[in-house]
Formats: sequence, structure tokens, C-alpha cells
Amino acid sequence: MISIDEQQSLLLNISKGLKKKITVYAIGGTAMMFLGIKDTTLDIDLVFDNNEDKEAFKDAAKEIGYKELDGIEIYGARPNIPDMLKLKDERFDLFVDEVIDFVFSQEMKNRAEQTIEFEGNLTLNVANPQDIVLMKCATDRAKDKDDARKIIETSDINWDIVIEEAKNQIKLGKEKAYFELGCFLEELKEKLGVPVPQEVLDKLFTLVQEQAAKKTKGKTVKYT
Repeated sequence: MISIDEQQSLLLNISKGLKKKITVYAIGGTAMMFLGIKDTTLDIDLVFDNNEDKEAFKDAAKEIGYKELDGIEIYGARPNIPDMLKLKDERFDLFVDEVIDFVFSQEMKNRAEQTIEFEGNLTLNVANPQDIVLMKCATDRAKDKDDARKIIETSDINWDIVIEEAKNQIKLGKEKAYFELGCFLEELKEKLGVPVPQEVLDKLFTLVQEQAAKKTKGKTVKYT
């Protein structure tokens, strides 16, 4: 596990080793620490705009001892799994634009209002709580559900933003966004007692039904 002070020191060291200026977006536990929702994290989740910036960051991290891991061991054979680097217990998960089943959209980038400038060449933008919840749905590990619970219970979540971003994900080609987000939030509510408004779940599953109806409209179904 890594604390906020250790995380900031680590990112500062990497920033000083970068050969070019890059901007990254913090999601997951990393963003939660900067937002004061979480004290420590195991994996430092970052999203890059392009592969060139990601590779520059990896090179700087390797200079201070980080080694590459096989992401399939953690995430399985899923799409858009991150490049992973590890030293001792903490780990970097490095994504480019897409986080498993979701796109880190331009709208998400625009909502990342908190910015940290590290001496050297690194600018870090912190994802907003609504978007962290949606990204937690994408990774959907046991600890992600607990993190989503903490965010929802400690933050004033604007559920309209969450639903609008789910609509945006559909436009970006992520056709399962309504369904996956709805299932994730329903599990948080039913199994963990997280205060997800019922109207939010109802709206998401109405959108799932409307999406399904559009797909089947005009098609002929044959029974044999």
C-alpha cells in the first residue's frame, strides 16, 4: 500500500525523470486519495492521451526500479487492460483513452478540475467523483465495489452526470454501458446497502429496454 505523501513523492521522482512534458488523468484509488476520500491505495491508476506519453512515463518509472507485469494475471483476457508496473507492494496501472469497457471521454477530461503540477514534466488531473464511480464499474473488482461505496457515501454525487456519461459512452460505441452500470449500481445497493437512488436504477434499466427495442425494431423473428 502507498500513502498520499508516498504517492506524491513517487510521482515527483518520475516527473523529474521524464524526457518530455506529459499530462495524465488520475482515476481509481489514486484520484480518491487526492480528493481526500481514501488514505492509501495499492494500485496507481492513470489514463494517458496517447501511447507515446504512456511509454515516456514507463521509461521514467523503470529508471527508478519499476518492472513490468502481465496485466492478464490481474484483469484476465479483457479488452483494453492496462500496462502494469510494480515495485514492492504498489503498482501502476496505465491506460490509454480506454479503461476496459469504457472510454475516458473528453467530457470526463473536462470534468477533471483538480490539477497537480509536479516539478519537472508531469501534470496530473484528478477525475471527478462521478466519473470515478463509472470507471469502477469498468474494472469491477471486489475492492472497486468498496471504493465505489466510499465515493457514493462521502460525495454529493450528481446522478444526472453519471447517466449522461453512460449515454455518452453508448455514442462512443460502448453498447453495454447502460446495462453494466445498472448491474454494478444495483449490486452496490442490494448487497452492500449503498444509497443508490432507486430512480437512478429505474432510469438505467429503462434505457436498457429502449436500447434493446431499437435493435429489434423492424426485424423478423422466425421460430422453428
